[in-house]
Amino acid sequence: MNLLQKMYRRRKRIDNYKTVLVTIAAFIFAFIFLLPIILTITNSFMSSSEISANYGSIFATTEKGGKIFISKTVNLKFIPDMVTFSQYFTVLFKSPQYLIKFWNSIIYTVPIVVVQLGIATLAAYGFSRYDGKVKRVIFFSYIIMMLMPYQVTLVPNFLVSKAMGIIDTRWAIWLPGFFSPFAVYLLTKFMRRIPQEVIEAASIDGAGEWYIFSRINMPLCKGGIASIAILVFFDFWNMVEQPLILLTNTDLHPLSVFLSKINAGEISLAFAVAVIYLVPPLLIFLYGEDYLVEGISYQGGIKG
Repeated sequence: MNLLQKMYRRRKRIDNYKTVLVTIAAFIFAFIFLLPIILTITNSFMSSSEISANYGSIFATTEKGGKIFISKTVNLKFIPDMVTFSQYFTVLFKSPQYLIKFWNSIIYTVPIVVVQLGIATLAAYGFSRYDGKVKRVIFFSYIIMMLMPYQVTLVPNFLVSKAMGIIDTRWAIWLPGFFSPFAVYLLTKFMRRIPQEVIEAASIDGAGEWYIFSRINMPLCKGGIASIAILVFFDFWNMVEQPLILLTNTDLHPLSVFLSKINAGEISLAFAVAVIYLVPPLLIFLYGEDYLVEGISYQGGIKG
């Protein structure tokens, strides 16, 4: 008995050590992944002169146009010498172009999320309810289009937008986003996992297609719809290639384009702009984290 107790205590001690090691490793990896965000937030409270002194060499060039070797000159700092809100004051009050680009990001992203989900729910319901060769071909084409990188479809989108006369308008961004196959494919997979017995029982009770769609499929797919909405928002909130190709008017560019084209004259504001740009997706993730996890794990089934 004593031997068994010793073995049990030893096994428990080993398990505790493993738990401690795994926890420490998780904290280390979490810190590494959060390091850029922490650096961005803390550096946003630095003065312009301090930011230029620490990071200006990254954007510096020689007289002949060559790049300066920066490995010994860049100074990564997490604590400002003096905390200041001047960067935020400049971005929010003295430089309205940044707020305009921020609102451009919202104007592009929110309608795309709403309309894409509206189209996707109806299309996914049709794919999940009815079968046939035509439906299989169409759904297979959705899969092919979803697997294509967006860079592959940029040229066709540009040619179509030019033919429609919507280059340099918001519709050049909206229309491809409205009909993206990503949400249709995922929602179809969610709806196909709804037990057919539930739908058949509703049909026997006299429920029509709209009732089945709105009162059965939609509530059961609520977690999936929320998780897809979050993913679609993140995707289009961070878009860069589409505006660069389809919008030559820089006044229509979203803030993501500015963050991808920071130059020496704007480095002092880059951290503050990045923090402001980070706020909406961060709030959406914190609010919808439970829906995201539920949507991924639940996948359209019925909870027991």
